[in-house]
Amino acid sequence: MSLAEIIKVARGEEKADLLLKNGKIINVFSGEVYTTDVAIYKDMIAGLGEGYNADKEIDISNCYLSPGFMDGHIHLESSMVKISEFARTVVPMGTTSVIIDPHEIANVLGLEGIRYMLESSKYNPLNIFMMLPSCVPASSLGTSGA
Repeated sequence: MSLAEIIKVARGEEKADLLLKNGKIINVFSGEVYTTDVAIYKDMIAGLGEGYNADKEIDISNCYLSPGFMDGHIHLESSMVKISEFARTVVPMGTTSVIIDPHEIANVLGLEGIRYMLESSKYNPLNIFMMLPSCVPASSLGTSGA
């Protein structure tokens, strides 16, 4: 899939693969909810609005569509569950991505803990991005939990 292909679909020059008709779109910036169509090509949203054609159409009247939610800073190890279990809990609720700060596990296990978090982040339905911990080693004002 190329950007040129997506642009052709977005312009209405080519058919989308799937057209979701009459969906209620949640605009998370303005708080508005409006009804429109969503054109999908491959795994990308190519356009919003009327006038698109597609190989397959699904009427989703009375269904709501919202962007995936992203948690911009989380200490995932504080949840006390493995990453796979955390993903199993938050993905069905709409969270698609998290940025984790593994300073707690890094203070307790060091590089081995960070490697564990990186390896555990693979093969999940959740997009996991890791920031480098800023407080490793822990300051004398805090404890590492060990």
